[in-house]
Amino acid sequence: MSSYFANSRDFAINKLTLNISEGDALQYLHKHSATSAMHDSEERYPPPLCHEGTRQVVISRIESWYGFAIPPEKKIMWVHAPAGYGKTAVAGTVSRNMESRTDLDFNPVGATFFFWRTSPERNSPARFIITLAYQFTISIPELAPHIEAAVKRNPMVLNKALEVQVTKLIVEPFQSLGELDNMPHRLVIIDGLDECINSDQQSRVEKQYAEDQERVQVRVLELIRTLHSHNLPLCFLILSRPEPWIKQHIESRSFQSITETLDLYQVGDHMKDVEKFVRDELARIAEGLDPQPGNGKEWPREYTVKYFLWRTGGHMLYAATVIRHIDDPYDDPRQRLQDILKGEFNSTQDLTHSTPFSSLHELYRQILRSCPQANRATMGRVLEEILAAGGEFEGSVYDALNILDRLSGRPPGCGIKVLRPLHAVIRLSSNNARKLRHLRFFYHSSFAEFLRDSPDITINARKGLSRVLGGCFKAMSAVTIDGHVREEHVNFSLRCLQLISQLALFML
Repeated sequence: MSSYFANSRDFAINKLTLNISEGDALQYLHKHSATSAMHDSEERYPPPLCHEGTRQVVISRIESWYGFAIPPEKKIMWVHAPAGYGKTAVAGTVSRNMESRTDLDFNPVGATFFFWRTSPERNSPARFIITLAYQFTISIPELAPHIEAAVKRNPMVLNKALEVQVTKLIVEPFQSLGELDNMPHRLVIIDGLDECINSDQQSRVEKQYAEDQERVQVRVLELIRTLHSHNLPLCFLILSRPEPWIKQHIESRSFQSITETLDLYQVGDHMKDVEKFVRDELARIAEGLDPQPGNGKEWPREYTVKYFLWRTGGHMLYAATVIRHIDDPYDDPRQRLQDILKGEFNSTQDLTHSTPFSSLHELYRQILRSCPQANRATMGRVLEEILAAGGEFEGSVYDALNILDRLSGRPPGCGIKVLRPLHAVIRLSSNNARKLRHLRFFYHSSFAEFLRDSPDITINARKGLSRVLGGCFKAMSAVTIDGHVREEHVNFSLRCLQLISQLALFML
């Protein structure tokens, strides 16, 4: 039996206890961390940031609350807003601003965790505490030996309940430092709490799954409250949508006295921020345009800019989507903007009384309608497959679309070609060479939600899943000992085993 471990060293298994050798504990901790959830991770590059000169009021409010030298009276701040109002960009900008401070002798950012619904590593709390603890070993160097010792004493702590991890990996190491009053307080940034859906424990029953989602988000809040209760030199910035269960829990007696609440929707001048963004971006696009023959007029005209701003309703996501749509090197931005602004809306009254997502969804419809008629059927099938299997891809967007082409029997390069008109909503311009564990196909989750829920868009993710799985079965059946196979297709097919089980349950 010893031959199985002939090339192994520096570990021992004694009564089912893993003993980690000197120097390996932090590496072991790193291996189990969700490194892609950190604000400066490669998976999040380029990270969403506020446009220069915008969201200054809310950023100033957050930084004033944190206080730098003097910790705030309430050490938890909850920033909430509806989808598309730039919460993640605010979190990223605060992280960047604080880390770039040169007047401090410490890093004020203790740790960050950006939840994301479609990433198995980032949509579950399983690695939340481990990831915070690992970052503390870097941002608070004096804490590193104590966290390392905790892992060495019991490596299996990384598989314990999150409440146990909080105590063993964070609370007790801090307490081992002794006096904490003179230690600079660090900021822990948790973005997208509503994106924490506990996907590794999804229920087969939709109602139960919704309850599980609420329960796991409240559990994360309780983990934060536990850390706060030990008077550690930590402050917590939480950003999320104002989901009823999150709001109810933060307004409960146990949270209310320790939490500062900031409504991003009501703070600052959204129209002013959107105006600066729009004017800066239109000026940038205009610099690359050739003058139109026989027309010496400057573009864009002021009335065009003002009408565009009125159409945004102060919604930055709407403005950013329009800018990406018209910023197309293969087409004329002037004509594209004119088409968008002349696009049909129910009526002026409807626009005035609509929610931001009413106008955003109408914008999505206009973008889809602008695609060549001959490509729309194929484009719809590719979108169905992305909705069904997008979360299973590793690598680049181009790699993923090429795999979908092969599995679905399309000519190579077909997927990227038919989706090119959708570059405003799909990340087709990302670095092709960049290999990521979990791809972000869509700029914003609202487009995926629109495709799934809109009654006038015939996108059926179940059909896409059936095609992808059929291709996976075919790819796996073609594997022989001597045969030539495409490794990336086989690897993807193996990862789709979970999808196969989900489809079987769904169709019972």
